[in-house]
Amino acid sequence: MYFEVKSLDPGLYIVSIPIGRARDITLNALDVLASADVIVAEDTRMIKKLLNIYSIPLNRFKLISYHDHNAKKQIPKILEFLKAESRVAFVSDAGTPLISDPGYLLVKEVAKKGLLVTSAPGPSAVLAALTVSGLPTDKFMFCGFLPNQKTARLKYILSCNIPETTLVFFETPNRIIACLDDIIFQFGLERQIVVCRELTKKFETIYRGSAEEVKEQLNEDTLKGEIVLLVSPAVTEKSNIDEIEESLMKLMHSHSLKESVQIVAGNFNVSKNTVYQMALKLKKIN
Repeated sequence: MYFEVKSLDPGLYIVSIPIGRARDITLNALDVLASADVIVAEDTRMIKKLLNIYSIPLNRFKLISYHDHNAKKQIPKILEFLKAESRVAFVSDAGTPLISDPGYLLVKEVAKKGLLVTSAPGPSAVLAALTVSGLPTDKFMFCGFLPNQKTARLKYILSCNIPETTLVFFETPNRIIACLDDIIFQFGLERQIVVCRELTKKFETIYRGSAEEVKEQLNEDTLKGEIVLLVSPAVTEKSNIDEIEESLMKLMHSHSLKESVQIVAGNFNVSKNTVYQMALKLKKIN
């Protein structure tokens, strides 16, 4: 038997499940799922498949669906189970719940009531992608899914531009090329890009290089499945910033602001938007 039925404390258990390989589940996660009175799942069909693999009987717990469209309706029901001292396991379709998945409002309400909320940690697409990316992992920001609309996407990408920070996004196969084009527009060509497709699954593929190089690699493949996109930190060496500012000041004496920005962005391989913001600051100072 893969699991042990245990006498868990009443409360809400946030349970991570595999993002690909079924065997990546933790023993603790199996114990919690086997011992729960109620399992709350984003897609009840997905969790049934996983439970069947590990021979966890489906008739020993109540199964409830929970997603963005029914959250407000389901939260009061789940709270009633918890008030009755039930053990409630919460799972998403894959990976760690609440990471770009429903569940935040439920956890907030359960915690507000002073009821137990605890974690059965495990697989996460964000952390899996970071560990294989080859990019700095000491400081990173998970930015979720990018907006569908181009203008909103450009604005959002720029808002995520934090120095010395690796950026992590979720993206879909049909939008990844447009997303890389927008990253080039906002950040220039200097950033390193890593695209992780179908992590831990049979057709796992990892693409690395500049945005242009990764675009070429992606155009050669038929893209399907789930994608994690990582962007290397911005170049923030003080010497480089000093050189850019010095070059800008010289050019702005003989060129328009627009022309100066265009020249410097090309010379230093930095995005025009970044250089433009620097030019505006210099103009105010001088």
